[in-house]
Amino acid sequence: MTNESGRAQHVVMRHVVVQNNSEPKPLTEPVLLILTSLAAQPRHGYALLKDIESLSGGRVRMSTGTLFGALQRLLRAGWIERFEQEDTARQKQAYRLTASGRRQLQSELARMRQLTRAGFARLRASEAI
Repeated sequence: MTNESGRAQHVVMRHVVVQNNSEPKPLTEPVLLILTSLAAQPRHGYALLKDIESLSGGRVRMSTGTLFGALQRLLRAGWIERFEQEDTARQKQAYRLTASGRRQLQSELARMRQLTRAGFARLRASEAI
């Protein structure tokens, strides 16, 4: 390429990597477990704590503070909603997954599936060497 005076002009091309910020961030383990538990059925706090412990094979024992802090964030995000239960003997607040929460859970599970496949493929490749 030349400029107006006939001298050679150099063009510098730069490659820019743009991250898609609209992609959802990976979920924390407590959030993933809460959404997974609520995917099956609505639950109140104590039932969530017990189901999360079961889902994790006893590895995760969430404190009530962690659980209720996460539930408040999930309510604000619109991923869960309060649910009125038939059991009125005790004033238990139950929660259920919203359509948006279900999409977030599905997206995270798909992301984890892709990473898991890639990880196992790399392990198999390195074992073949």
